[in-house]
Amino acid sequence: MPAYRYALVAYVKGPAGEFVENLRRELHPDLPHLAAHLTFLPPRPLHGSETAALQTIEQHCGQVEPFEINLGSVETFTPATPTIYIRVDGAASRMCELHRQLNSEALAYQEEWPYIPHLTIAKMSSEQLALDALRLASERWERYMGSRRILLDRLTFVREDAQNCWVDLAPVRLGSSLVSR
Repeated sequence: MPAYRYALVAYVKGPAGEFVENLRRELHPDLPHLAAHLTFLPPRPLHGSETAALQTIEQHCGQVEPFEINLGSVETFTPATPTIYIRVDGAASRMCELHRQLNSEALAYQEEWPYIPHLTIAKMSSEQLALDALRLASERWERYMGSRRILLDRLTFVREDAQNCWVDLAPVRLGSSLVSR
């Protein structure tokens, strides 16, 4: 039996999501299929069943009302990791609190990095490529005229079935019970 990894994300649709997906296709054509998303729980193994994990998610997400976040500047995690991203400015503290609550029970995991709310653009293969991508992404983001506000009302519990191949397991609405699968 394979050791699956699981995550909890909020897909970003609309103009901001399209911007990120188009930019990712240009910067990292090997991974154009990944949907734009905000991560609430980074990839992790489970301590128990998928059902137990979903119960934990439902318990915590059911108590959080939908909220809006604001996208800030383009940044990088370099030199720690050659990743470029858009920082979450408005409501980042609400994302951090929900992350803290969800990182428990079947979903508990000692993460390698501190949790920083962000919208990943691309993880590059080297620090230099990340710095080059950072310059291009920053220029493009400055010219972006669409909304930088995103309503978070639904998260998605996902499983990695193969490297960079994630499968949606269950949608979860904030402020309510699990949506039927």
